[in-house]
Amino acid sequence: MNEPVESLSDLVVERVGFGIFVLDREMNVLMWNRFMQDHSGLSAQQVVGRPIFAHFPELPRVWLARKIESVFQLGTFAFSSWEQRPYLFRFDHDRPITGGVDFMQQDCTFMPLMREREVVAVCVTISDVTHVSIVQREREEAVEKLREYANRDGLTGIANRRFFETRLQDEFARWQRYGGDMSMLLFDLDHFKKINDQFGHSVGDTVLRVMTQRVAGVVRAQDTFGRFGGEEFALLLPCTPLEDAMRVADKIRSVIAETPVELLGTSVPVTASLGGAAAREGVPSYDVLINEADAALYSAKRQGRNRSVAFRPPG
Repeated sequence: MNEPVESLSDLVVERVGFGIFVLDREMNVLMWNRFMQDHSGLSAQQVVGRPIFAHFPELPRVWLARKIESVFQLGTFAFSSWEQRPYLFRFDHDRPITGGVDFMQQDCTFMPLMREREVVAVCVTISDVTHVSIVQREREEAVEKLREYANRDGLTGIANRRFFETRLQDEFARWQRYGGDMSMLLFDLDHFKKINDQFGHSVGDTVLRVMTQRVAGVVRAQDTFGRFGGEEFALLLPCTPLEDAMRVADKIRSVIAETPVELLGTSVPVTASLGGAAAREGVPSYDVLINEADAALYSAKRQGRNRSVAFRPPG
């Protein structure tokens, strides 16, 4: 004997793997399927005939009422993605806690129920998209980590040359547009080749990491500290005149030289030479600024190393 169509429809509604409930214009619940019962802990007998907010006061009242009213007025479907609003109901989920979400992530569809071209109720469906949201978040985090790694020097963890020059280019463009002050420093460790030759490259790498940590301790949050390659480093100082930049240079020089690096029972003295340059009228591009700081750095080396020199334009 064939099942009546009505009873088959009821069975489908009860057994589908997503939530279904129906609201009238006054936000009273007209239907509540098994999914909603299982995840809310409230049966249809408890919920049907009462306002949805009576049992779920934490629902976004204004947003939900506006959504339901728009379907009544327009007679068209509406949709809400978990990316716009992570969840409507605070349902538990069965995904690992490492997924980083507190409640089931939900997509919601709002469907007008028509009778003779008049909307008499709105059917809301709740889809559990927690797994999709976790996978997408993990993918976005992985992409962000890859992007960060691409911008970082593998040995020291600070900005690499490509990222530093990108930041310098952006900051130089900002300076060209708005004016103000902007400086940069170039510096390298004195006689670093001797350290590598005498103690080996692993010791040299450790010296670079230690020096990086020391310098990072005196760098401001708004500055960009990067490794140009080998033992050469750069520091971008936005909104900083050259005189102040040279005071930073002396501080860096002191923090590098004041304490030898202790390695394998050996004390390794380290000093640095620094050159500074500032954006000014007549400097056409950021790479000219790099060249001027580089010229100042080599002037510091010619003058005996372990010193800071500012680039001064001729004339």
